[in-house]
Amino acid sequence: MDILEIKNVTYNYPNSSELVLSKVNQKFEIGKFYAIIGKSGAGKSTLLSLLAGLDKPQKGKILFKGNDIEKDGYSNHRKNNISLVFQNYNLIDYLTPIENVRLVNKNASETILFELGLDKSQINRNVMRLSGGQQQRVAIARALVSEAPIILADEPTGNLDVDTASEIIEILKKLAKERNKCVIVVTHSKEVANSADIVLELRDRKLKNINKITPEVK
Repeated sequence: MDILEIKNVTYNYPNSSELVLSKVNQKFEIGKFYAIIGKSGAGKSTLLSLLAGLDKPQKGKILFKGNDIEKDGYSNHRKNNISLVFQNYNLIDYLTPIENVRLVNKNASETILFELGLDKSQINRNVMRLSGGQQQRVAIARALVSEAPIILADEPTGNLDVDTASEIIEILKKLAKERNKCVIVVTHSKEVANSADIVLELRDRKLKNINKITPEVK
């Protein structure tokens, strides 16, 4: 089932006439893991901001379940429809993992952190005393407890070593399948892209479905 759609979207940065996106169209389904790749400066993070309702297109629409997200308000879209996971985790540094998670959902259970591989001692210590991989697990847990159907992740493995990155990729894949989430990841990582159900390349202001990763888009 389609849950999110980019419909004929054109975008340029403020005070610039140069187009970043031009008449882009793409549908995203529940239960699928998408990777968006492209060269630096191609507009990948801009595209993610549009999907998140953090920015608005000059032309075209972003649709959630067929409805323009502008009509119900961008803040409503951010609050109820999407969760964000960032490269730098965006955790509150003086709180514990479970306190970070409960900022989003005060009734959240510790179970979600256990399911993502943290133990009892880790979830009750200061979040800054965790490794990068553990902090990213906390960020993913926080995204999950919001119950939003869409997870948008900007370079979620960018600061992690290869083995930890692989574990995070597997978690994201599992979320799409078992929790029926639509997971959309912007990445430079060939490994992340090759793990996705669908790979989309942003090139020449267009978003194209591709079957394999070529060296020049890394």
